[in-house]
Amino acid sequence: MNRIFRVNGIIYYTLALFLNAFTDLGHKIIIQNTIFKIYDGSEQIVLTAIVNAMILLPFILLFTPSGYLSDRFAKNVIMKYSALFAVFITLGITVSYYMGWFLSAFFLTFLLALQSALYSPAKYGYIKELVGIKLLTAGNALVQATTTVAILGGIIFYTILFEMNITPSFVNEGDILKMVAPLGWLLVIGSIIEYIFTSRLPNKMMMQSQNIFNIKKYVIGYYLRKNLMIVARKRDIIESIVALSVFWSISQVVLAIFGAYAKDTLQITNTIYVQGAMALAGIGIIAGSVLASKFSKYYVNIGMVPFAGFGLSMMVLLLPFSSSFLEVIVLFMLFGVFAGLFIVPLNAYIQELAPRVHLGTILAGNNFIQNIFMFFFLSVTTVFAYFGMNVEVLFYIMFFVGLIMAVYMLRRHLIMFLWFLFESILGFRYKFKFHGVENIPHEGAILFMGNHISWIDWIIMQFPIKRRVSFMMEKDIYHWRFFHKLWKLGNAIPLSVKASKDAFLEARRRIADGKCVVIFPEGQISYTGEMGEFYRGYELIAGKSEGVIIPYYIGGMWGSVLSRSKKRHNETGGLFKRHITVIYGKPIPLDTKVEEIKIELHRLKEKYEAK
Repeated sequence: MNRIFRVNGIIYYTLALFLNAFTDLGHKIIIQNTIFKIYDGSEQIVLTAIVNAMILLPFILLFTPSGYLSDRFAKNVIMKYSALFAVFITLGITVSYYMGWFLSAFFLTFLLALQSALYSPAKYGYIKELVGIKLLTAGNALVQATTTVAILGGIIFYTILFEMNITPSFVNEGDILKMVAPLGWLLVIGSIIEYIFTSRLPNKMMMQSQNIFNIKKYVIGYYLRKNLMIVARKRDIIESIVALSVFWSISQVVLAIFGAYAKDTLQITNTIYVQGAMALAGIGIIAGSVLASKFSKYYVNIGMVPFAGFGLSMMVLLLPFSSSFLEVIVLFMLFGVFAGLFIVPLNAYIQELAPRVHLGTILAGNNFIQNIFMFFFLSVTTVFAYFGMNVEVLFYIMFFVGLIMAVYMLRRHLIMFLWFLFESILGFRYKFKFHGVENIPHEGAILFMGNHISWIDWIIMQFPIKRRVSFMMEKDIYHWRFFHKLWKLGNAIPLSVKASKDAFLEARRRIADGKCVVIFPEGQISYTGEMGEFYRGYELIAGKSEGVIIPYYIGGMWGSVLSRSKKRHNETGGLFKRHITVIYGKPIPLDTKVEEIKIELHRLKEKYEAK
């Protein structure tokens, strides 16, 4: 995360995002708290759902215009004028507060959301332009953490000020708004400062759409159909958008019904406690975002998404079983952690896959589909509440929806999920450092060759590599009863002394197809900790294929319980964790002789020992 703060303009961008979320949230909290004070039961749920729906509707209506603007003009300019628009809206909100015009303030919630709908594709599209592909996950983690801190701070800040300014003498919504009217000036000041920060953002636009916006085509739905086709062009993009849509829909329903649940079941009537409990999910999201950035240090690690999906579902299931406020706090915080692990990689994945020329359209489409989902879920919630259905039933329905989403994402990203699981489990005992990752090509055939020091070398060397690799392993181990399906899923190549030629020919076919294969030229795990004799069998793999050999050296595993060392020790001196270092060498030709490869591995070993 430290590298990202060196990017030019990142501080102004981060502060602008903070103020944007803080200001939007401030007005929403004032309206929601007013509803909480005046209404009870189903009326409260219905009105809260309507407020949330009004915030969602502009993202649906402005799908095409917001995407067009983000692709057509510089994203920093769109953010700048959107912030200026917010200044005038917050002035109108402040006037409504002082006059006690609840319906006017209610309508201006929609107008503020309109501004956000125009702002959003530019805001998220600007991440990729500002930080680049290498820092994309870190950039999304920073944005998510910043937005979450703003939401958390906004909820607590405005709720406390709300409670401090009202007295028991209020009769209706207008009375409450008059009491809290000075808070409107905080919204105005926040919007002005946000405008100043967005004015200082650098223009990073590299390519813009030359299309001219046609009002008639927009009205008849031509643009909608065309843009949805662009969004759906890549399966991974549309699946990620739908997964995010399901998550935000579940979140919206939980937020809409929790106030009534807290009031009726937990007997909580103070808005500070109600909003504070939900705001604590923000602390969890910050932690989850940081973890997501850590797990995506070298590439966007989509494997954490199924894990997070199951975690989110379980937290929703447990909420109606909570009998104390402390339990609620813990569940919301854990919900936030899983949310961070879910949101950050999916957003980064969408931005990574989206072509630059259509980035704004795809991000606007992301908003459109998410808000369609949320609007539908809130509508269902409103209907349920209107007919007096038990709130707990909605919690259970949301659990099943989340569970279905998690299972689907698990099936789609099973391999990446398993590698995430391996890295997480091994991370409790080992601290990994990888050097020379930039030497690994992003495409083309690669034959990885390195030392064999432990039972998990084949796992360790793959952690910083986005491309999945096939590894050669002993046939007897390949057919182990409980692990055979795992090896098969990982496209392992079984190798036996009697039938080694077939294994090498299979590896040769995969190299010819431009894939990645790992072999251990020593043929077995070292008994001494030193590199043994290198066998020439690998030469059968190269053939006439195009590709490279990437030599690598693993240091720090000798002496561990997973090595063949008789004496347990930690070479690297880690007190609680064993420090493991993997060094990848520069690419060398596929036809390199075994003696040269061994020399290269010894060079990598010397480099490790010198660190």
